[in-house]
Amino acid sequence: MQNTMGALELTGSVDEHHCLHLDNALPVSGPLRVRVILLYPLIEDIDEKDWLRAAAHNPALDFLKDPEEDIYSLADGEPFKDKA
Repeated sequence: MQNTMGALELTGSVDEHHCLHLDNALPVSGPLRVRVILLYPLIEDIDEKDWLRAAAHNPALDFLKDPEEDIYSLADGEPFKDKA
């Protein structure tokens, strides 16, 4: 028989002693064994200009330089007007 598991998404922080501190109390009562999946950034946020520069020089995107890929012109489509 398999155990049915619930899932929660919570936020918190890891301190200098590698201990996890949640921003809020858990909405489940214990004692209870749990499984934890920790998502964390591998690198700091990349500046948009750096990201665009890296994409422009990435050989994986060289196919976009082929004239056959250039299928749109400035006359195509309609201007986007944000209503916000």
